[in-house]
Amino acid sequence: MTEEKAKAYWRENISMILKLLAVWLIVSYGAGILFINQMNSIEISGVKLGFWFAQQGSIMIFVVLIFIYVRFMNKLDEKYDVQE
Repeated sequence: MTEEKAKAYWRENISMILKLLAVWLIVSYGAGILFINQMNSIEISGVKLGFWFAQQGSIMIFVVLIFIYVRFMNKLDEKYDVQE
């Protein structure tokens, strides 16, 4: 792999990481802190949605983001021909 291709590879990788972290920040901070009053007006099985998101939802979103990252990296590896 040439140096130019390596830089492009890492540029795309870092870009995706920042986007995924931004989503996680919005979900964890926004849903768990900023919008908790609006979300608490909704109850699921007797539990307020804001509380649930602060305790469980942001963790579940993080796990989903990990799978999205793995899928993206597999495609990126194939694009730059560095797959295992």
